[in-house]
Amino acid sequence: MTHAEGVIERAPSIVAALRAKREREAERRKEVFGRIDIRKPLTILHRGIQLSLKLQ
Repeated sequence: MTHAEGVIERAPSIVAALRAKREREAERRKEVFGRIDIRKPLTILHRGIQLSLKLQ
C-alpha cells in the first residue's frame, strides 16, 4: 500500500473524529453560554458634569 492509499484509507476516520470533537465543543459552548443570563443592558449615563480643577 502506498502512502497516498494509506492516507485515503484513514481519511474517513479522521473526518469522523473531527466532527465528533466539533459537536462536543458545540455542546460545551451551549452549556457554558446558556448559563449566562441575558439581562437588561446597563443604562447609559447622559452628559456628565465637568468639574473644575483649580491648580493654582
